[in-house]
Amino acid sequence: MKHPSSPDLTTPPRSASSGLDARVVDAWVTWLGALATDAEAALAAAMAYKELDATARNLWLSALEHDAERANVPRIAVYAPLLAVESDPERRARITEAIGPADVAATPRVAASALCGVTGAGLRVASIVTPLYLDFVQVLACGYRPAGGFEWVKHDPIVDRRNAPRPGDTLGEAVMESTPLKPLVDQLAHAVLAHQRSGRVIPEALKVFADLFGPGAGGTLPPPAL
Repeated sequence: MKHPSSPDLTTPPRSASSGLDARVVDAWVTWLGALATDAEAALAAAMAYKELDATARNLWLSALEHDAERANVPRIAVYAPLLAVESDPERRARITEAIGPADVAATPRVAASALCGVTGAGLRVASIVTPLYLDFVQVLACGYRPAGGFEWVKHDPIVDRRNAPRPGDTLGEAVMESTPLKPLVDQLAHAVLAHQRSGRVIPEALKVFADLFGPGAGGTLPPPAL
Protein backbone atom coordinates (compact mmCIF):
# COMPACT_ATOMS: atom_id res chain seq x y z
CA MET A 1 0.00 0.00 0.00
CA LYS A 2 1.33 3.41 -0.89
CA HIS A 3 1.66 5.74 2.06
CA PRO A 4 2.71 9.35 2.54
CA SER A 5 6.43 10.02 2.51
CA SER A 6 7.88 9.88 5.99
CA PRO A 7 8.86 13.23 7.51
CA ASP A 8 12.19 13.77 9.23
CA LEU A 9 11.49 11.50 12.18
CA THR A 10 14.60 12.55 14.07
CA THR A 11 12.93 15.88 14.83
CA PRO A 12 9.13 15.51 14.61
CA PRO A 13 7.46 18.95 14.38
CA ARG A 14 5.34 20.29 17.21
CA SER A 15 2.50 22.12 15.52
CA ALA A 16 1.50 24.13 18.56
CA SER A 17 4.77 25.94 19.01
CA SER A 18 7.33 24.97 16.39
CA GLY A 19 6.78 27.86 13.99
CA LEU A 20 7.47 25.49 11.09
CA ASP A 21 5.93 25.81 7.66
CA ALA A 22 2.35 24.57 7.94
CA ARG A 23 2.98 22.21 5.03
CA VAL A 24 5.67 20.41 7.04
CA VAL A 25 3.33 19.99 9.98
CA ASP A 26 0.50 18.85 7.70
CA ALA A 27 2.78 16.23 6.14
CA TRP A 28 3.67 14.97 9.63
CA VAL A 29 0.01 14.74 10.64
CA THR A 30 -0.96 13.02 7.38
CA TRP A 31 1.79 10.48 7.95
CA LEU A 32 0.52 9.87 11.47
CA GLY A 33 -2.91 9.11 10.03
CA ALA A 34 -1.42 6.43 7.78
CA LEU A 35 -0.23 4.51 10.84
CA ALA A 36 -3.79 3.26 11.41
CA THR A 37 -4.03 1.35 8.14
CA ASP A 38 -0.59 0.87 6.62
CA ALA A 39 1.67 -1.78 8.15
CA GLU A 40 4.63 -0.46 6.18
CA ALA A 41 4.20 3.02 7.62
CA ALA A 42 3.68 1.63 11.13
CA LEU A 43 6.83 -0.47 10.85
CA ALA A 44 8.77 2.53 9.59
CA ALA A 45 7.63 4.45 12.65
CA ALA A 46 8.68 1.63 14.97
CA MET A 47 12.09 1.24 13.35
CA ALA A 48 12.77 4.97 13.24
CA TYR A 49 11.79 5.37 16.89
CA LYS A 50 13.90 2.37 17.89
CA GLU A 51 17.02 4.03 16.45
CA LEU A 52 16.54 7.26 18.41
CA ASP A 53 18.32 8.09 21.64
CA ALA A 54 16.41 8.89 24.82
CA THR A 55 16.24 12.64 24.15
CA ALA A 56 14.87 12.18 20.64
CA ARG A 57 12.33 9.60 21.83
CA ASN A 58 11.05 12.04 24.42
CA LEU A 59 10.82 14.71 21.70
CA TRP A 60 8.74 12.35 19.55
CA LEU A 61 6.35 11.67 22.44
CA SER A 62 6.03 15.39 23.11
CA ALA A 63 5.19 15.97 19.44
CA LEU A 64 2.47 13.33 19.59
CA GLU A 65 0.96 14.99 22.64
CA HIS A 66 0.37 18.05 20.45
CA ASP A 67 -0.57 16.42 17.16
CA ALA A 68 -2.12 12.98 17.76
CA GLU A 69 -5.66 14.37 17.84
CA ARG A 70 -5.21 16.11 14.49
CA ALA A 71 -4.47 12.77 12.80
CA ASN A 72 -8.11 11.77 13.43
CA VAL A 73 -7.33 8.11 14.08
CA PRO A 74 -7.47 6.05 17.28
CA ARG A 75 -4.70 7.23 19.58
CA ILE A 76 -3.36 3.72 19.87
CA ALA A 77 -2.60 3.79 16.13
CA VAL A 78 0.10 6.41 16.57
CA TYR A 79 1.46 5.09 19.87
CA ALA A 80 1.39 1.31 19.42
CA PRO A 81 4.35 1.22 17.00
CA LEU A 82 6.44 2.99 19.62
CA LEU A 83 5.27 0.77 22.46
CA ALA A 84 6.20 -2.29 20.41
CA VAL A 85 9.91 -1.38 20.53
CA GLU A 86 10.16 0.64 23.77
CA SER A 87 11.70 -1.17 26.75
CA ASP A 88 12.26 1.79 29.11
CA PRO A 89 9.65 1.45 31.92
CA GLU A 90 9.08 5.20 32.29
CA ARG A 91 8.53 5.81 28.59
CA ARG A 92 6.35 2.71 28.32
CA ALA A 93 4.22 4.11 31.14
CA ARG A 94 4.07 7.50 29.41
CA ILE A 95 2.95 5.89 26.15
CA THR A 96 0.36 3.72 27.88
CA GLU A 97 -1.08 6.74 29.69
CA ALA A 98 -1.23 8.68 26.43
CA ILE A 99 -3.18 5.90 24.73
CA GLY A 100 -5.84 6.20 27.40
CA PRO A 101 -9.00 4.08 27.60
CA ALA A 102 -9.41 1.40 24.98
CA ASP A 103 -11.04 2.58 21.76
CA VAL A 104 -13.57 0.04 20.49
CA ALA A 105 -12.63 0.87 16.91
CA ALA A 106 -9.02 -0.09 17.64
CA THR A 107 -9.73 -3.34 19.47
CA PRO A 108 -7.38 -6.06 18.18
CA ARG A 109 -9.09 -8.37 15.72
CA VAL A 110 -7.08 -11.46 16.58
CA ALA A 111 -6.17 -13.23 19.82
CA ALA A 112 -2.64 -14.05 20.96
CA SER A 113 -1.35 -17.32 19.57
CA ALA A 114 1.73 -19.51 19.85
CA LEU A 115 3.61 -21.90 17.61
CA CYS A 116 6.47 -24.26 18.31
CA GLY A 117 8.72 -26.72 16.51
CA VAL A 118 12.02 -28.58 16.86
CA THR A 119 14.95 -28.58 14.45
CA GLY A 120 16.82 -31.70 13.43
CA ALA A 121 19.56 -30.65 15.85
CA GLY A 122 17.11 -30.57 18.75
CA LEU A 123 16.85 -26.79 19.04
CA ARG A 124 13.37 -25.68 20.05
CA VAL A 125 11.86 -22.88 18.01
CA ALA A 126 8.96 -20.79 19.26
CA SER A 127 6.85 -18.00 17.84
CA ILE A 128 4.40 -15.86 19.80
CA VAL A 129 2.01 -13.59 17.92
CA THR A 130 0.36 -10.92 20.05
CA PRO A 131 -2.25 -8.39 18.85
CA LEU A 132 -1.52 -4.68 18.81
CA TYR A 133 -4.53 -2.94 17.30
CA LEU A 134 -6.79 -3.28 14.28
CA ASP A 135 -5.16 -5.86 11.95
CA PHE A 136 -1.63 -5.40 13.29
CA VAL A 137 0.28 -7.88 15.45
CA GLN A 138 3.81 -8.22 16.74
CA VAL A 139 5.83 -11.41 16.49
CA LEU A 140 8.48 -12.81 18.79
CA ALA A 141 10.45 -15.75 17.39
CA CYS A 142 13.34 -17.54 19.05
CA GLY A 143 15.51 -20.61 19.05
CA TYR A 144 16.20 -21.88 22.55
CA ARG A 145 16.95 -24.73 24.91
CA PRO A 146 14.93 -24.69 28.17
CA ALA A 147 18.01 -25.45 30.27
CA GLY A 148 20.49 -23.55 28.12
CA GLY A 149 18.92 -20.26 27.11
CA PHE A 150 18.52 -18.61 23.72
CA GLU A 151 20.57 -19.16 20.59
CA TRP A 152 18.71 -16.49 18.63
CA VAL A 153 15.81 -14.09 19.12
CA LYS A 154 13.94 -12.05 16.52
CA HIS A 155 11.26 -9.44 17.10
CA ASP A 156 9.03 -8.10 14.33
CA PRO A 157 7.27 -5.17 16.03
CA ILE A 158 4.60 -4.46 13.41
CA VAL A 159 3.20 -7.14 11.12
CA ASP A 160 -0.04 -7.40 9.19
CA ARG A 161 -1.78 -10.35 10.80
CA ARG A 162 -2.11 -12.00 7.39
CA ASN A 163 1.69 -12.18 7.21
CA ALA A 164 2.25 -13.60 10.71
CA PRO A 165 3.60 -17.16 11.13
CA ARG A 166 1.06 -19.94 10.76
CA PRO A 167 0.99 -23.69 11.42
CA GLY A 168 2.96 -25.49 8.74
CA ASP A 169 5.37 -22.61 8.16
CA THR A 170 9.10 -23.32 8.48
CA LEU A 171 10.94 -21.08 10.93
CA GLY A 172 14.58 -21.53 11.83
CA GLU A 173 14.58 -24.95 10.11
CA ALA A 174 11.67 -26.15 12.24
CA VAL A 175 8.14 -26.86 10.99
CA MET A 176 5.81 -24.92 13.24
CA GLU A 177 2.70 -26.28 14.93
CA SER A 178 0.07 -24.58 17.07
CA THR A 179 0.61 -24.89 20.81
CA PRO A 180 -1.12 -23.51 23.95
CA LEU A 181 0.29 -20.12 24.86
CA LYS A 182 0.74 -20.43 28.63
CA PRO A 183 2.83 -23.65 28.70
CA LEU A 184 5.09 -22.20 26.01
CA VAL A 185 5.53 -18.95 27.93
CA ASP A 186 6.36 -20.93 31.08
CA GLN A 187 8.99 -22.88 29.16
CA LEU A 188 10.47 -19.70 27.71
CA ALA A 189 10.59 -18.19 31.20
CA HIS A 190 12.80 -21.10 32.26
CA ALA A 191 15.01 -20.42 29.26
CA VAL A 192 15.25 -16.76 30.35
CA LEU A 193 16.49 -17.86 33.78
CA ALA A 194 18.97 -20.28 32.23
CA HIS A 195 20.22 -17.53 29.95
CA GLN A 196 20.75 -15.18 32.89
CA ARG A 197 22.47 -17.80 35.00
CA SER A 198 24.95 -18.37 32.20
CA GLY A 199 26.00 -14.72 32.55
CA ARG A 200 24.70 -13.66 29.16
CA VAL A 201 22.78 -10.46 28.51
CA ILE A 202 19.05 -10.88 27.96
CA PRO A 203 18.18 -10.04 24.31
CA GLU A 204 16.43 -6.69 23.94
CA ALA A 205 13.43 -8.34 22.23
CA LEU A 206 12.66 -10.30 25.38
CA LYS A 207 12.64 -7.08 27.40
CA VAL A 208 9.95 -5.71 25.11
CA PHE A 209 7.91 -8.81 26.03
CA ALA A 210 8.55 -8.34 29.75
CA ASP A 211 4.84 -8.57 30.51
CA LEU A 212 5.07 -12.22 29.45
CA PHE A 213 8.40 -13.18 31.00
CA GLY A 214 8.93 -10.79 33.92
CA PRO A 215 7.31 -12.90 36.66
CA GLY A 216 9.14 -16.00 35.47
CA ALA A 217 12.48 -14.28 35.31
CA GLY A 218 12.88 -13.47 38.96
CA GLY A 219 11.90 -9.83 38.50
CA THR A 220 15.11 -9.04 36.62
CA LEU A 221 13.32 -7.83 33.51
CA PRO A 222 11.40 -4.54 33.52
CA PRO A 223 7.97 -4.94 35.14
CA PRO A 224 4.86 -5.11 32.98
CA ALA A 225 3.72 -1.76 31.63
CA LEU A 226 0.38 -2.85 30.23
